[in-house]
Amino acid sequence: MSGVSEVENERHAFSEASQGTNESSTLAIPPSKSARSERKTTSAVKPVTKANLALRPQVTSHDAFTSPELRKAAYYADDNVLIFNMDVREAMKHLAAAGVIVNCMVTSPPFYGQRDYGAKGQIGLEEHPQQFIEQLVDCFESAKPVLAENGSLWVNLGDTYWSGKGEHKSGESKQSARRFGLRPQDRTGDGRLCKPKQLLLIPHRFAIAMQDRDWIVRNDNVWIKPNPIPDQVRDRCSVSHEYMFHLVKSRWYFFNKDAVGRKSSSGSMLPPADTWEIPPARRSHQHKARFSEELVRIPVLSTTPPNGVVLDPFGGSGTSLAFARKNGFRAIGIDIKEEFCQLMVEHVSEIE
Repeated sequence: MSGVSEVENERHAFSEASQGTNESSTLAIPPSKSARSERKTTSAVKPVTKANLALRPQVTSHDAFTSPELRKAAYYADDNVLIFNMDVREAMKHLAAAGVIVNCMVTSPPFYGQRDYGAKGQIGLEEHPQQFIEQLVDCFESAKPVLAENGSLWVNLGDTYWSGKGEHKSGESKQSARRFGLRPQDRTGDGRLCKPKQLLLIPHRFAIAMQDRDWIVRNDNVWIKPNPIPDQVRDRCSVSHEYMFHLVKSRWYFFNKDAVGRKSSSGSMLPPADTWEIPPARRSHQHKARFSEELVRIPVLSTTPPNGVVLDPFGGSGTSLAFARKNGFRAIGIDIKEEFCQLMVEHVSEIE
């Protein structure tokens, strides 16, 4: 039988020998060594699945990251860092036009009703919590074309109480907002969500709103603050936690468990727990709500591939950017306030 391999001949012989036997028959002709070898070789080749493809990094090219148009729009630019002084949605248009792909977005946006940053178009001082959530979701929706299909978004959010009594506030933010008459939660509520002493549940309302826009919520990690400054209240527990939501665009995404995992008693690597006990970063007179480097460690190391790009759309003092550069990743920061953009430049320059 010319053109037919030895393996095919054996399969043909096995088929003929098996005819006339029922399914319970123990008759079997063992395959030859060459047939076993063929099966072994075939099984060793992993199929190309979406799960396997998710582990292949999508990395921005050097040309895209350093395009002249992008550098022209940026407040600061070098081969590894881009900083934009503009609204998040405007910056995303520039990045998308240049073909930039971001692997990890990690940020702490302004919390609702916490403080006035004195910047036109700032988020956090809307009349109603739902307006704040809509603005925030809109910002992250604008990032979808820029975030890699197997990328991750990490958002740190804390909650807010409605009305001037029972709220979780720092003295600084309370005095500053009262001075300008901007604390929305001190105004007359809507009688439904916005009632006196009501915990607004903004973090999870935000997460549900993101789900409604087709994002997948993977975790609502809890950031526990050891030894927090106690709230000045008498009728509830003192607030000592915030959330770090992990969201993705697709069920198949890049996650390097080994970079952030914890060893089990047997020596195998377990994923990190979803409760993180991390002291808050020390305050700076230049930025009252600084990010802790430890808070961005798991997001950046677990979801950024080698030579990947980390983006903080509410860059603030530049902690996320500095941590990314320390670990060999490229970084992009965005902030609507020029003073904070300069802080980012200074913070990153210390690393470079």
